[in-house]
Amino acid sequence: MKERFTVKVLGTGTSQGVPVIGCECEVCTSNDPKDNRLRSSILINWKGENFVVDSGPDFRQQMLRENVKSLRAVLYTHEHKDHVAGMDDVRSYNFLEKRDMELYCNEDVSATLKREFHYAFGDNLYPGVPRVNINLVENKPFQLLDGPMVTPILMYHYKMPVYGYRIGDFAYLTDVKTIPPSELEKLKGVKTLILDCLREEPHISHLSLEEALDIIRELKPNKTYLTHISHLFGTHEQIKVKLPENVFPAFDGLEIDVQ
Repeated sequence: MKERFTVKVLGTGTSQGVPVIGCECEVCTSNDPKDNRLRSSILINWKGENFVVDSGPDFRQQMLRENVKSLRAVLYTHEHKDHVAGMDDVRSYNFLEKRDMELYCNEDVSATLKREFHYAFGDNLYPGVPRVNINLVENKPFQLLDGPMVTPILMYHYKMPVYGYRIGDFAYLTDVKTIPPSELEKLKGVKTLILDCLREEPHISHLSLEEALDIIRELKPNKTYLTHISHLFGTHEQIKVKLPENVFPAFDGLEIDVQ
């Protein structure tokens, strides 16, 4: 029997977030809460245990908003600042749970974390710094502590290798432009998909709407939620009417029951 779990969408925005500083467009001045998009991230609740994918600059705000009092691990997709900048705030869970935070990432992300948060690594650590353990991820399935089995999906964000992740019949694919055919094969049978879709116009390192729909047509998930959404794509309500059946714009705070 397949495990049921929930996915809470913590953020659906681009590296600048929405609203964008100084922008007065229709999206950035919208009164609809669904048009406020923090940096992209998700929270997976598996048998009562919480796991986060990416700790961006809004990580602290996201954890407070969702009242997350326990966190087992953070899983990283890639090393860009909008996905790693909040790592320092895992120290709150060090104090709450009296244990180190487990971080799962590839070699490039590990090197970035050790450079940008150098004070959290090495000997004779200053009191109060984040206590973390890095678990290196390769392109092969692994178990997330005593939680779910995870299948990495190697993708490309322009020329940068990034990981998407599949858990059971769910997959999370953010910050992607191309997916090699062999990696697309690993996504066959996915029923619930969260997929990068920046805007309608082509972009050098993100999927456009038509490119995202091509992937959706190939994989045929039951439901797809678009994420990493630019203010250039439109408001939540404007995006909804542009999408085919069973494709939806994700929004911050959305909870998905994966079966």
